[in-house]
Amino acid sequence: MPKRARPATPAPLEALRRPLALTRAGMVLERGLRAFWPVLSLAALGFSAAAFRLQDYLPAGWLGAALWAGAAALVIALVWGAWRFRWPAPREAVARLDATLPGRPLTALSDAMVLGGNDAASRALWEAHLARMAARAAGARAVAPAPDLAPRDPFALRLTALTALVLAHLFGAPDRVLDVQAPGVPGSAEAAMGPSWEGWAEPPRYTGKPGLYLNSLDGDLIALPEGSRMAFRFYGPAGAIPFEETVSSPAALPEAETGETLQKREFIVERSGIVEVGGPGGRRFEVTVLADETPSVELVGLAERRADGKLAQPFHAIDDYAVTAGRARVSLDLDAVPRLYGLALAPEPREDLVFDLPLPISGSRADFIETLAEDAARHPWANLPVKLTLEVEDGRGQTGSTGAQAIELPGRRFFDPLASALIEARRDLLWSRENRVRVAQWLRAVSYRPDEFIPKYDIYLMLRMTVQRLETGPLTPEVRDEVAEALWQMAELLEDGGLADALAAMQQAQERLSEAIRNGASKDEIAKLMQELKEATDRYIQMLAERAQPEEGPQFGQQQPSQQITGDQIQQLMDEIQRLMEEGRMAEAQELLDQLARMMENLKVTQGQGGEGNMPGNQSMQDLAETLREQQKLSDDSFRQMQEGFGEGAEPEQPGAGEGEQGQGGTGADELAKRQHSLRQQLGRQQGLMPRLGNEPGDTARQQLDEAGRAMEEAEQALRDGDNGLAIDRQADAIEALREGMRSLGEALAEEAGRQQGNPGTDGERRLGDALGGNSAREAPRDPLGRSLGNGERFGAQDEMLGADDVYRRARDLLDEIRRRSGERLRPEDELDYLRRLLDAF
Repeated sequence: MPKRARPATPAPLEALRRPLALTRAGMVLERGLRAFWPVLSLAALGFSAAAFRLQDYLPAGWLGAALWAGAAALVIALVWGAWRFRWPAPREAVARLDATLPGRPLTALSDAMVLGGNDAASRALWEAHLARMAARAAGARAVAPAPDLAPRDPFALRLTALTALVLAHLFGAPDRVLDVQAPGVPGSAEAAMGPSWEGWAEPPRYTGKPGLYLNSLDGDLIALPEGSRMAFRFYGPAGAIPFEETVSSPAALPEAETGETLQKREFIVERSGIVEVGGPGGRRFEVTVLADETPSVELVGLAERRADGKLAQPFHAIDDYAVTAGRARVSLDLDAVPRLYGLALAPEPREDLVFDLPLPISGSRADFIETLAEDAARHPWANLPVKLTLEVEDGRGQTGSTGAQAIELPGRRFFDPLASALIEARRDLLWSRENRVRVAQWLRAVSYRPDEFIPKYDIYLMLRMTVQRLETGPLTPEVRDEVAEALWQMAELLEDGGLADALAAMQQAQERLSEAIRNGASKDEIAKLMQELKEATDRYIQMLAERAQPEEGPQFGQQQPSQQITGDQIQQLMDEIQRLMEEGRMAEAQELLDQLARMMENLKVTQGQGGEGNMPGNQSMQDLAETLREQQKLSDDSFRQMQEGFGEGAEPEQPGAGEGEQGQGGTGADELAKRQHSLRQQLGRQQGLMPRLGNEPGDTARQQLDEAGRAMEEAEQALRDGDNGLAIDRQADAIEALREGMRSLGEALAEEAGRQQGNPGTDGERRLGDALGGNSAREAPRDPLGRSLGNGERFGAQDEMLGADDVYRRARDLLDEIRRRSGERLRPEDELDYLRRLLDAF
């Protein structure tokens, strides 16, 4: 048998005595808490109950039972904890400390050579290994205990006990825990020592001021908010301590609670006066009442009508402490209503509209400005004269009001003539059911010649059904409301063409995605919600594009002509949101999502890089974008399959293996190859449908798409051959070629749009739409450093290299450009070497 070599250090753990001792002590604490947390929780609850003098309120005979029950529970918990507790062995402390060090050096220092002990080289290598492990062990630090009590206490009982213990020390009498009175005879100890008293003053909670313990006050002057509660306890025989106060209302003065040795007196402070306690140790307090001012509220300007027809009324509220509630009341101003047509009849009784005023979620409520935003567009009083009254209330129940302000209740405006008439008929019907005959006759007259008035057949059918319901059967309030809802829906279809539903679906998708970001949803959930948002946005943009013809008069949801953004820019913004979420930068993603929501609320869309909604090639850009997304997804799936193959330790396929011998891996490769073939055919069809643009960017776009098609074919063949590595490379080439092709196609469309408008511009110009509704502008192409290209294609030195406001974004774009160029194999070797050195440096 070969002789085993001894470790270089006879006692390798001697130098780690202190970290090991601390680690073991932490393990003792950790296991002790796990075993005895019920004991500690019961003890804390018992101490808290005693500190709050629960024993003074227990009925006769209950105190002993409570003590015996508590003691039994403590004994059971103690026995249970002792049975579960295990004292940590020294080797367990060594193992825990060793697990925190790289390479487990403590275990290595305890090892011994089995072979090679007689070889000098082996011994030298072993000594070097031990020296390195000793150096690592020297950096050992004690491991902190980790009780991990949450799984063992799912109901958080320990936290409840801890909270009770803290409150007992703050507000109880912890120094009197052992002072156990006889049941039903509270205060006997104080009675034995002679008469004494205690007093408290508690301001109203809404003031935020702390309570006062009167016995601890040095002075005799007290300033209390109006409505404060004062409470006194008198220990000793009844009437032994004289008491007098002049601060409460005599009518509201409660009777004193009297016991054998304890009397209580509580009252509300209403006015300034004195509170005097006589006898030994008595005090006289001069109480000054701080009046609680009535809150006030005022309108900040008149109510505004938002683009969606909602009411927006800013207001300013003030109180000396805090406004606790507020209401807005809207009542019909019948004297100001023009009594014409359907409004000539007396209106049916209808309750006032009442809205709760918004209050600040955080910060002070003593002085704030908020905006009441409510949707009253469907109310019968919309766009009619009303009286608006705002009222606020403080914690004492006092109210302040703006008084009745005459305004016109904001509601949605309809500019389509038939839609506007339907809304007027709806208003007349809701105004009074006596307008039933008039409204039915008018609707029948409109539906008599539908070709001249009604653009959609489904609206015609809805009109006929509405007329039938008005002319037959009783018009109950329920039927009236159903008819009114049908008229509103017809008006929306005429005005928006379904645009309102598309906008609501898009806003709902945005809200769901924001909620997922706030709640820390998984990547799969966020990806699914992001796809839903893209689909809803695409539907909304498509409907906007269909309605983009010039119309007379203002249109709901439109902006000024200069406030435009292209469909491609919206897609780029959404791609940026998805990229930030994938990188875990949720705060930045939420900011961009909020920006997108604000932008889409009031949008006039022109799709395509050229910024013109009716330009040829817009559909081609959308189709190519979809193909690019599908190709990226296919590349991810190919890479994932290659990783799974490596993880399973799959052997390389033998040249003679047939298709039937490939197993599951072959089946997956065939499926990926079929998807790649389908994408290649899809790209071919899109190339055939592309517009013929006779300019250089258009030719470049076709060349790039041809290159993408060839790369797809090579990727398909590589997938069929089982060479996933080559397939992924060709798919990356296809993705890059698709991006370059789309970029060139966008430039070609922009140039063609400029030519049609009589402003051809230079080669490569782009029309940029301000994402926030700013003016569009033509901008010459720039090099990766942000410098503009001159007419002679020379770099201009007059611009700053990083002129953009966001230098970090510019740096990221520059790094992406360097990476793209370094991957182009046809560039000169010197240039490629320079680009690689740049990447290594940054």
